[in-house]
Amino acid sequence: MITLKIKDQNNRFRYKILEKQKLVLKSVIHNENIDEKVRINAYLKLQKLDFNSSISRLKNRCVLTNRSRAVYRKFKISRLVFRRLAVSGKLSGVKKASW
Repeated sequence: MITLKIKDQNNRFRYKILEKQKLVLKSVIHNENIDEKVRINAYLKLQKLDFNSSISRLKNRCVLTNRSRAVYRKFKISRLVFRRLAVSGKLSGVKKASW
């Protein structure tokens, strides 16, 4: 379980580092005013970059339990932890709905 947390942190770090480089390479690839050889070279460089650094590979995880499913973005915690904290009154402004 700890290894997943470390893996996720590494992927986020790689994404942060390579984000600008990917944007530059993509803009070169899509610019039709640039020579085709330069565009192909940029495409090859983009293909060689680590695919784990893509934003689509990142997964939201609960900061308390490291659970990857049913994580509320606003609170960054899973639904199970959210319910436990809300019922115990540790989340201000949250109360159980009843109708």
